[in-house]
Amino acid sequence: MTPHSPATQPVPRHTPLDADEMARSEAAFSPLVTEHLLASGRFRVTAETPDMVELFQRVARRVGDALGRPVVSYANGRDIVIAFGREGSPGLTA
Repeated sequence: MTPHSPATQPVPRHTPLDADEMARSEAAFSPLVTEHLLASGRFRVTAETPDMVELFQRVARRVGDALGRPVVSYANGRDIVIAFGREGSPGLTA
């Protein structure tokens, strides 16, 4: 096997975000998600780990609060989609 073959490559490990990283990421992603929602009505991103899903659910909540509109998120284990909800909807959905 060559040194670059998949069998010899280390498996990447995900280190969960700590509380400070989570807070900074939430603050940093919120304007981007807001911009995408206002432009196209939805935002989609890969979120394959529980902490990434949690992060973007927090972002969705923050964006909804900032815009004064219902915002929902849908996670499928690979991606999370954030979109405007209907008025009177229960809000964030996992």
